[in-house]
Amino acid sequence: MNCRVCGAELADGTLFCPMCGSSVTSSRLRAPELADSRPSDTSIISERVAERPAAPAVAGRFPADLQGAEFELDEDGLPPTQAMTIVSLEDAPRARPTVQRSFTLSFSTGDAVEVSGSGLVGRRPITQPGEEVDHLVVVSDPTRSVSKTHLEFGLEGDELWICDRYSGNGTVAHPLGGVARQCEAGRRYRVTRGTRVEIGDQWFDVS
Repeated sequence: MNCRVCGAELADGTLFCPMCGSSVTSSRLRAPELADSRPSDTSIISERVAERPAAPAVAGRFPADLQGAEFELDEDGLPPTQAMTIVSLEDAPRARPTVQRSFTLSFSTGDAVEVSGSGLVGRRPITQPGEEVDHLVVVSDPTRSVSKTHLEFGLEGDELWICDRYSGNGTVAHPLGGVARQCEAGRRYRVTRGTRVEIGDQWFDVS
């Protein structure tokens, strides 16, 4: 068996290609027409994300004490100083299966969220019909370089993967000490701790 992306020879039972990190079990999660059906209002940045020099990846939390501050809401109805909020999918909590690992996503604007399942990241992320996720991570981005539903993430075993959801400006993964990779929309990519993921003008570190 060979990797669909780089052609490397793979052993039976391999989940991710050891050369390029792409998923072996699922090359595409959905067809492009099943991406966010809402009219896109993403601002396309003129410079390709992959060509920008990567800022140093720093895994960890970036706390910001903004309680009590006065500010106006941005065009998305969110505080501009609030990088992201977590929106519960249900009013009442429900039992979740036990997972082996959790990861922290530390955003460029100073907030961090711990995830232990699947989720969507974007300015106003929504699920597709019949799709269920554990987290909806809403990113406040005044420049609108982040798409409404920009990417999804999840766990396969004890490893975290990301998948671009046909976003306007794409997704770039910068492994710590490695080479930046432009993520093909609809394909899963394994991300290790220390990786910086760029989404438009914003980014988050995985730890």
